[in-house]
Order: sequence, then C-alpha cells, then structure tokens
Amino acid sequence: MKPIFVQLQCAPGKTYEVADAIYKTERASELYSTSGDYDLLLKVYIQEGEDIGKFVNDEIASIPGIVRSLTTLTFRAF
Repeated sequence: MKPIFVQLQCAPGKTYEVADAIYKTERASELYSTSGDYDLLLKVYIQEGEDIGKFVNDEIASIPGIVRSLTTLTFRAF
C-alpha cells in the first residue's frame, strides 16, 4: 500500500458535507480540516499498481462541493 495526500478546496459552506461524503467512501485513512488555500487534507492508502489519477478523479474530486484538489505523492518514510 502506498500513501497519498490530497488537499481539497471546498465551495463555501460545503466543507462538512464533503468530509462526510469522503468518510462514506471508506477509503480515508485520515482526514483533517486545514487553514490556508485548502480546506481539507486527506490521507489515503492506494494499492500498488492502482491508477492514482483515476482514483482521485473518480472517488474524490467528483464529490459535490469540491472546487479544486492537489495530490501529493510520497516516496519514502523516515
């Protein structure tokens, strides 16, 4: 399993609805509200070989209320 981090910018007033929808996917390892340009930070574990772009597009970015996403891939844990 490989961890990825996805930052999500939500439409005004939609952050809690988006967070609830993410938990319903049962894929989130961790989910935090954040300050700054993005409203939520999501940690997800992806199976080796799973298409990360397709996962983010189909299962995360398509959730109503998400305006923008930023995906960060990780390479090594220290």
